[in-house]
Amino acid sequence: MHARLGRRALLAAPLLAAPAIAAPLFPPLRATWRDPARRRDIPVIFRPALVHRPAPTVILSHGLGGTRDGLSWLGEALAEAGYAALQVQHPGSDGAIYQAGANRTAAVANALTPGAALDRLHDVVFAINELVKRTPDFGIDPRRFAVAGHSYGAWTIQKILGERLPGTSGQGLGLPDARVLAGIAMSPSPPMGIPAPLAFSRVATPLLHLTGTDDAGRIEGIEPEARRIPFDAITRAPQVLAVLDQADHFAFAGEGPEWIQARSAPFTQRSAALCVLFLDAMVRGDHSARTRLREGQVRPPLHPMDRFETKGF
Repeated sequence: MHARLGRRALLAAPLLAAPAIAAPLFPPLRATWRDPARRRDIPVIFRPALVHRPAPTVILSHGLGGTRDGLSWLGEALAEAGYAALQVQHPGSDGAIYQAGANRTAAVANALTPGAALDRLHDVVFAINELVKRTPDFGIDPRRFAVAGHSYGAWTIQKILGERLPGTSGQGLGLPDARVLAGIAMSPSPPMGIPAPLAFSRVATPLLHLTGTDDAGRIEGIEPEARRIPFDAITRAPQVLAVLDQADHFAFAGEGPEWIQARSAPFTQRSAALCVLFLDAMVRGDHSARTRLREGQVRPPLHPMDRFETKGF
């Protein structure tokens, strides 16, 4: 299904209110988890679900130079909607690279090496394993996980769902991870070095692709139109694409100066409600939510000039 949402269609569609963020009954837990196998410390924020426990859990992966505080707009919305959220920080490609002073260029380059990229994948697999161990304490459902990420985080979750890695088999990771029932890629990444049909041929998991008309990548040089390549290439599971009018690459990050976050608020509000609807359909198996997704009845958060497509339903 492909639609540019007009005003008449918006008025006719069922209401999907953006999740309101209430004062948390269970405060988020800030911690550092130790992966002994890699001797690696992983900073995290765990947000327990405010309702509907035991809850599905969504692991959130930040972009290049981000931190565990990134994507908090989504973590908070998920907790309010009855999902637990784990915001993971990836050492080596986190905010420390922008504090490297004269070595900043080298730090950014190191963050994009195959080793740093594989560290991110191991971080997510470790986080899922750790959550399973902590199920009794955290009130989560160990059978229901989803993943979400922005930019480098979108690259990360695409690989978790089975996108092929160029130049390596990813041995030891067990990808795609069958425990993950759905994914959300904000600023999705087209494959590099592998034709898209081959790169995504193993992906059999529903994926929400969130991007914007101005979502150009400054470092990797990805043009906004290329963000839809993963959506077009994946054929083995339901896919949803939302292109938010005038949203740029920083609209989804949830970090940076206050003026950037204020400018991004209309986009994150729309995105949060759409993410919850998508997860309700794909993780909770809510037939009503699935129908609304399939038919494009997602008003609000989408605006008249946003583009919305679905396939494989």
